[in-house]
Amino acid sequence: MKTVLKIVASLLYGVVLYSVLVFVPAGTLQYWQGWVFVAIAMGLTTVSTVWLAVTNPAALRRRMRAGPRAEGRTVQKVLVTVLFLTSMGVMAFSAFDHRMGWSSVPAWVSVVGDVMIAVGLGSALLVVVQNSYAAATIAVEQGQTLTSDGLYGIVRHPMYSGSLVMMLGIPLALGSYWGLLIVVVGVVVLVLRILDEEKLLDAELAGYREYTRQVRYRLVPHVW
Repeated sequence: MKTVLKIVASLLYGVVLYSVLVFVPAGTLQYWQGWVFVAIAMGLTTVSTVWLAVTNPAALRRRMRAGPRAEGRTVQKVLVTVLFLTSMGVMAFSAFDHRMGWSSVPAWVSVVGDVMIAVGLGSALLVVVQNSYAAATIAVEQGQTLTSDGLYGIVRHPMYSGSLVMMLGIPLALGSYWGLLIVVVGVVVLVLRILDEEKLLDAELAGYREYTRQVRYRLVPHVW
């Protein structure tokens, strides 16, 4: 019962936070891009949360241990804080851009952005399905084994790849091109997070060094 209440509270918090970050800067509720964004982001988040609660509660608990306080490494606490602030900044600025009319984004581009968000969230769920140890924090648990197939056979950090697709989709979905500039900050932080995480995995996860020789790319196939 306690877990259920925590899940419900988390989802309600997400709806309120996203709505405030989108509609307050936009200065209006007559903002279909904002409504579609919140519906897709929170709708898919709710579906994946419920699905994990039913099929893999342990994986869900790992996913819910998130945020700077949950990180064990100081550098990750800093990076997660910056990443969180950047994500909120992208939403708020993109909505404000729409309000001011700085960008002229066609409706079809916003729809593409929504699809990118759906793909990013969907791939995050698929990652957890393929690797139940995938968590929101960086740690190697006792008994954890290396996953090298599925999405992990394409890139070493498919969860972050999904996050990257979603980050790029958010400003487009909200009708902003200028918001992509803030996404650049998020990408830099994501790269730093990956580099630090790999130091831990190389030291503590059996077979990880051999895995990096098999799968060369960390985030984007044939790029990096």
